[in-house]
Amino acid sequence: MKKSLGKLRLVRLGRPVLGVLLAMATSLAVCGCTPFSEYVRNGYKVGPNYGRPPAPVAKDWIDANDVRVRKEENEPANWWTVFNDPVLDTLVCRVYQQNLTLREAGFLVLESRAKYGIAVGSLFPQDQFAKGSFTQTGLSRNVVNRSAIPQTFYSQWQFGFGLAWELDFWGRYRRAIESADADLDASVENYDDVLVTLIGDVASTYVQLRTFEQQLKYAQTNVQLQRTTLKIAQARFKGGQATELDVDQATSNLAQTEALIPQLEIDIRKANDHLCLLLGIAPENLQAMLGSRPIPVAPPDVAIGIPADLVRRRPDVRRAEREAAAQCAKIGVAEADFYPAISITGAFGWSSQSFSDLFSPGSFGGTIGPSFKWPLLNYGRILNNVRLQEASFQRLVASYQNTVLKANVEVEDGLVTFLKSQQEARFLAQSVAAAEKAVKTAIAQYQNGLVDFNRVALLEQNLVSQQSQLAQSQGQIGLGLIQTYRALGGGWQIRQTGCTPGDVPAESVPQPPRALPPAQARLGMPLSTQPTLNVEE
Repeated sequence: MKKSLGKLRLVRLGRPVLGVLLAMATSLAVCGCTPFSEYVRNGYKVGPNYGRPPAPVAKDWIDANDVRVRKEENEPANWWTVFNDPVLDTLVCRVYQQNLTLREAGFLVLESRAKYGIAVGSLFPQDQFAKGSFTQTGLSRNVVNRSAIPQTFYSQWQFGFGLAWELDFWGRYRRAIESADADLDASVENYDDVLVTLIGDVASTYVQLRTFEQQLKYAQTNVQLQRTTLKIAQARFKGGQATELDVDQATSNLAQTEALIPQLEIDIRKANDHLCLLLGIAPENLQAMLGSRPIPVAPPDVAIGIPADLVRRRPDVRRAEREAAAQCAKIGVAEADFYPAISITGAFGWSSQSFSDLFSPGSFGGTIGPSFKWPLLNYGRILNNVRLQEASFQRLVASYQNTVLKANVEVEDGLVTFLKSQQEARFLAQSVAAAEKAVKTAIAQYQNGLVDFNRVALLEQNLVSQQSQLAQSQGQIGLGLIQTYRALGGGWQIRQTGCTPGDVPAESVPQPPRALPPAQARLGMPLSTQPTLNVEE
């Protein structure tokens, strides 16, 4: 069978050579779905050897010519530190230490490691046992041939050992070990992928919270400004210099702006609650920890390497590749059923009527010898099981390639958001500055009766809208950079390097409850730590 991972072919089952056990062992060349030459080349294992599937990646980024896009092979490990925000640094560290979803992924690694150990153990004698018994027997004298019963009551003592060892002649168990090893790698990559996602989530939620806070400040400032305008309109109305229409319009504008505040407070509370979930704690007010800070400022440029780096950078891509490798080994496990299972069985022990003679030389007995079991009339089940495993492998190869494509798309989406939001924020900042100046001028002119109130109202409404858009755009710059780094697969390295919290007092950081679930208590693991992942990359 060729190593090509795009097309795995099935070879028709040949005629089995019937005969003695030795003849069956040599029949590999003319029966089964793996040619003898490939069987030898594969290390005396049936089934295909695995090779990494080709990955569809772009030659370069769409915005590669932008001066803000640098191609240095800079691993985006602690990428959140580029914002120079100690609160964000602390949140990332606490999420790494306390998040329950990450802990769940860590225990999945331990499960996979145990499964790998089970698979390795299957390579040795699969059935080993010691047995012993004592029986007291009484026989009836009123049966046929009773004259052949010299003793109607007797005792029997037995003690012995036995084993059954299916030899891994076709590589069934070695392929199973390959599959379990790849599954273990996939579980580690899944842990890293969860870690990348969590770090991206906490950074995105934090930036959104700061954006909502900035929008709230703008709204509160505009409320104060519009209250002043309303007072001017009321004074002019009482003085007969304006109609009641000005007062009504000013009241409407003020109420419309005040209505923004509850919604922004809802958004802030939701972001606060989501941070609590990421921290692994019950919802509480994090204001003491978060304090009051501006929207995190992102650097103007980003180092992203080349698209081909995604294959080694992103844990989800590596996980998908390892899942395909695990499934490829299962094809060999399924193909081993085409061949006879060759085993060595043995048992020895001592048997005696009296316990005092149990271990005497005359009480010893035993058996040992080879055996085989070869399914003949399997009604196509073995063949269809091989087809099932091959189809599953092809599906996982397609999933791996699709994951690489999605990675390319996610980087491009984050990159264009990061770059274009900078331009948007620059124009909006100019617009807000002009709008603030126009509002001040219009209010002064209205107070002196030089313009009507309709112009003031329109300018104030425009200022509210422009300031809200500016805050969104400033936050979008950070969100675009976060999306880019997350799409590049950065952040999982914290598992190897650890993290350093920012300049936030430890007592202000909420801690999870100290009660341990039973499983964790048995493992002796404190709730604030993660399983140690000493797995070679």
